[in-house]
Formats: sequence, structure tokens, C-alpha cells
Amino acid sequence: MPPKRAAAAAAETATATKKTKTATATKKAPASKSEAPKKTTTAAAAAAARRKTTATKTKKPAAPKKTAAAAPKKAAAAPATKKTAKASEGSDKENEAGAPQTNGVKRKRDGEDNEEVADDVVGDAQTDGEKRGTKRAKKAEPAPAPEKKRKVAAPKAAPKRVARELKAINEAPSQVMDIFVFGEGTAGELGLGSVRVDGKKPIDVKRPRLNHNLKGVVQVACGGMHVAALTQDNKILTWGVNDQGALGRDTNWDGGLRDVEDEDDSDDEEDTGMNPKESTPAEVDTSDVPEGTTWVQVVASDSATFALTTTGQVYGWGTFRSNEGILGFSKRVMVQRTPALVPELSKIKQLAAGLNHILALDEKNKIYAWGAGQQAQLARRLLERDDHAALYPTGVGSLPGRAKAEKIACGSYHSFVVDTKARVIGWGLNNYAELGVEDEAGQDGGFVLRPQLIKALEPYEVTDIAGGEHHSLACTRKGELLTWGRIDGHQVGQPSASFSEDNTIWDERNKPRILVVPTVVPDIKDVVHVAAGTDHSFAITADGKVYSWGFSANYQTGQGTTDDIEAPTRIDNSAIRDRKIVFAGAGGQYGIVGALPEDK
Repeated sequence: MPPKRAAAAAAETATATKKTKTATATKKAPASKSEAPKKTTTAAAAAAARRKTTATKTKKPAAPKKTAAAAPKKAAAAPATKKTAKASEGSDKENEAGAPQTNGVKRKRDGEDNEEVADDVVGDAQTDGEKRGTKRAKKAEPAPAPEKKRKVAAPKAAPKRVARELKAINEAPSQVMDIFVFGEGTAGELGLGSVRVDGKKPIDVKRPRLNHNLKGVVQVACGGMHVAALTQDNKILTWGVNDQGALGRDTNWDGGLRDVEDEDDSDDEEDTGMNPKESTPAEVDTSDVPEGTTWVQVVASDSATFALTTTGQVYGWGTFRSNEGILGFSKRVMVQRTPALVPELSKIKQLAAGLNHILALDEKNKIYAWGAGQQAQLARRLLERDDHAALYPTGVGSLPGRAKAEKIACGSYHSFVVDTKARVIGWGLNNYAELGVEDEAGQDGGFVLRPQLIKALEPYEVTDIAGGEHHSLACTRKGELLTWGRIDGHQVGQPSASFSEDNTIWDERNKPRILVVPTVVPDIKDVVHVAAGTDHSFAITADGKVYSWGFSANYQTGQGTTDDIEAPTRIDNSAIRDRKIVFAGAGGQYGIVGALPEDK
């Protein structure tokens, strides 16, 4: 007979939907508790769905209902000034440049007043006593000596405006990694280009493959269907889908997709027909960024990318999306095609990205959030008539217990903070208990509005944390791996013995649906880093081995199969077997790992 929690589970599946950028194979939550989860793996759907406007047939998370979404008003473009480092104090750069302004001061014209000189010869007037016809000339007065001109100094030129030198508060990463990729790749998110290399296709990569296009990479950020990387020589490289400007550069291409009549014949083709400018890593257009800017971190959401500088400034490009479609990049710009300063932010130390929201932590322990906020991921209520207010970076309020943030992290629709005492604070969507909070889990639109201490994680000292779409995971100071949230695609990587009436919500068929309590995963130890894609996850151990599990319909686990990986399994192929893995990241249908160079 089903446990009491079955009634709660029935409500959460009605509207909890996925908003994931899976261009090909995605997974729908059952319409009712009696239906099993369906997974679409059709290859044709993958090729047709590479654009974001039609890319997903996924389940969107339950969200508070909106009665009337205000249509964004198109604002007139303001004139854009040429950027210097001082731009951090003021202007919000528009996407379209207007008339340039000058920094000079208009000079006054120099000169002296000219005086008219009176005639120095004066004629005598005739008097009544003089004889008629007689003229008596009056002796002319001597002309005055010419006035000596005084030398007048030219007015001093206005001092040239110099960009204010900001203090460096962040340090750029320096450890170079070799980058290995795997997954579907039809949206160019693997960065392998559009043609075969050494006879290997740049799509449907089953196991980790070295990306020959990436050299000197020191940091990688995985978005839904695009990737950004920071290099040792201070370049930002991007690749993947650029429909809403997420790549920060021009990717217009005169070519087009191949018309493949016979799928079997396509295996012999050298060119996949993908846009080579999207599928090949290339440098972001930084022409509007002041010279001397040094990057320290990049983060990627679903359709936007943001970058942090050594001086704590934040630049971004792309756009945010809400349940209704494109929300915008800022209040004045719908789609930002090249990097633009976020003027509301300064002295930022760290960034984190969800599917459509961003967190920023400043040096005074204040956390800002902006983007889409319909699932409470911004930790504030938004007015229906002004949904664009969410695009303005705003503080999330005081953290409970006077916590001081050490690390910030995001799931698709939820947010986390790990404080200096290794405690976890969270807010946002919680309908699958992805926050580790039992209240409202399994309910339609369940969420946590304000930051709250996650009591279920209090027994642990958390050192790293990550969120997927409806699940989360963390590792502890003792090297334990903890998982919680949605179960049906093996997202939590737990054996059946881990589920009980005390920690799990079950469906009507008495199958486990939601793991509401963070639980230690058995048979894996010494975990030092965790990462999550939409429905798959990674854990890296202290000895440099990487494990994966979860939904694998597009080879995104790197295990060489489209079957779900039920428990954490080591990725073991010839490419990375003898390499020390130090990074793992994931998007909707792909995965990336970084290894130390072989000489290290």
C-alpha cells in the first residue's frame, strides 16, 4: 500500500516542467503519476532542434501563474560613449551605438578688443569775424604714440580625461588544462568544428575526446547549448548556439544546412553542415572593452554569458528568457550582441549562473541576483506589470545567521550559498526538493522565496555544491558525495536501498520519485568537486578520477551509451585514463572535463 507521501507527489508532476536547451533528446515528466517518464532520442529531432527558438520539448518547472505579462517596451537607443575603464561609474551601453561624445572641453577664442582711432587732424571752424572766403588752418595736434601691445598668454588646454585606475581585487586563474568533450554536438556545443578531423565526426561523441581547437584554457563555463572559455593569454573564446547573442561575436555565415536524404549516406560526408563560426571556438568581440582589462572568470546561462575582471567589474552579452519568451538583457536592450558593462555592479568577487539568472558576490559579502525570477530564484517578489525589474541586479537581502558567503552556485531555477562555516543556504524552485527542503516538495509551484539555512545539510561540512534542473549534489570536507531531488532519470545516482519512507516521496505505483533529504552516495569516496548538467552529474575525486551518472540519451555522461547510468561510474577511456582530471562541467546534452597537461 503506497505511503502517505503519494498524494503530495501527484500534485507536483502536473505542472513541473523542464526548461532545458536540449536540442535533441530530452525527457518529459509524466503527465500523471501512472505514466512512466518518456525520453525522446530521435536523431532527426536533434538536427531539427538546434535552434533555441524550437530547441526544446522539455518540461518547464512549475511557476507562480502570471495573470498579465507586460510586453517589453522598446526603448529608444541612447547615444553610446567610447568606453574607458571609468565606464564602470556610469553608462549602460546600448546595443546600437549612437553619436560619439567627446571628452574635450570647448576652448574660448583668444583676442583683444580693437579700438577705433579718431582722426588726428581737426579743421578749424570758420568764425563770424573772418573774411568770407578766407580759410585759416589750425595747426594739427601731434598723433598719440602707438600703444604697446601686451603679450596675452593663450588659455590652458583642458586636461585630457584619463580613465580612473581601479584597484585589482581578483586574480586570474593560471592552471592550463587540456579540454575533453563528449555528447551530441549538433548545436556546435562541443567546439570541434563542422568537419571531420582524423576521420572522426564532430557530433555524437560517445566518450571524452581531446578538443584540438582549444589551447591554453584555464577556465570553462557550460551553458545550455553554448560554452565559454578563458585562456592563459586573456582571451574569451565561445562556441555553440548564437541565436540570442550568447557568443558575443558575429557568426553570420553564408552557408546552410545540408539536405540529407539518406541518413546512412551522411556518415560518409566530411562536412556536417553546421555553421563553422558557431561550432569552432573563436574570440569574443572586445572592441568596446577598455584596453588593459584582465578577465578572471566566465559563466554561461541558457542564452547569455558574463565575465568578471580583476577590478571587480562585470561585462555581459546575450539575453535572458522567461516562461513567455525573450525577457531581455537589460531594461533598455533586448539582445546584447557584444560585451557590455553591467554598471550597477562593482567590486564583485565571484559569479554564478543558472538557466536564466545570475548571482554576483561582492567584496562586502553582498549577493546580487538578476535575470528571470518566476521561480523565486532571485529571492524577491516581482510585480506582474514590471517583469523587466528582474533585469536590474538587486541584493538578495541578509543571509540567515549572519553568514559570510564563501561560494555561490546555481541550479537551473534555484540558488545556493556555501558560507565560511561550510553551511548551505538556498532559495528558489523546490518542487522536486532540489533545495533539500521537504516543505512544499512535490507540490505545484513549490518554492522558497527567501534565503534560508538548509537544515538537512547542517550535519555536513559542505565544500562544493552544484544544481541541475531538478536535482542537486554536494561534497563534504570528508570527501562524501551527497545527492537529492528528482529520481526518475537516476539523477541522484542512488541505489534503491537508499530510498525509504523517511527520505523519499513515492508515486502511486509505489516507485520513488523525489529524494527530499540529502543522502550520502555509497561506494564513492574522496570527492573534491561536483558538477551538474540538466539531468546528469559529475564527481571528481582527489586522485583525479571523474565519475558520471544520470540521463545519457545523447552520450552526455561520457560512458559510451545512451542508457541511463544508475550510479556514479568512473569514465574510463584511453583519452583520459592516465590523466588527472581537475574540472568537469555540463550543459543540456553534453559534458566537458579538463585535465592537467601530460607534463604535469
